[in-house]
Amino acid sequence: MRIGLITDTHIPWAVKELPHQVATTFRGVDLILHAGDIYSHVVLDELERIAPVLAAQGDDDYPAPDRRVRDKHVLKIDGHTIWLIHEGPYIPLSSQHISTWCQQRTGPNETRADWPTIIVSGHEHRTHIERSNGLLYVNSGSATLLNYRPGPGTVGILELDSGRADVDIIQL
Repeated sequence: MRIGLITDTHIPWAVKELPHQVATTFRGVDLILHAGDIYSHVVLDELERIAPVLAAQGDDDYPAPDRRVRDKHVLKIDGHTIWLIHEGPYIPLSSQHISTWCQQRTGPNETRADWPTIIVSGHEHRTHIERSNGLLYVNSGSATLLNYRPGPGTVGILELDSGRADVDIIQL
């Protein structure tokens, strides 16, 4: 499965619209995960023309009813448990830190079996990929404000296949 990763679009505050390269980069993906700070849900509508979209509620997003947006999505895909959230754990990752962090974010109907093997987050406006203790952590940066500089930034492609997970960050 190919999953497009995007975060911190801040539209229309940072820029008026998504960089046109997003549609080209995401062509053929099966799913798009937006890790929050969406601002305008028109962005989700535009992305949904490419593939189904799920989004995390960002710390700067105003809560608005939208079936695609939650504080945390828990997805079970190809043997992986993916958490889509806005603010991820502090890095570098350690097993103790991840354990505490997951415990604090586990919902009332979730168990340790629901803990992530992949965390997709945003918030920091910088790219980061880290593997630690069986966990893949991915922050694809920002499509419009990478390192808080306006203009085309980065997105990610997460490939899941036979229990493997590979991720690439693409400069737009």
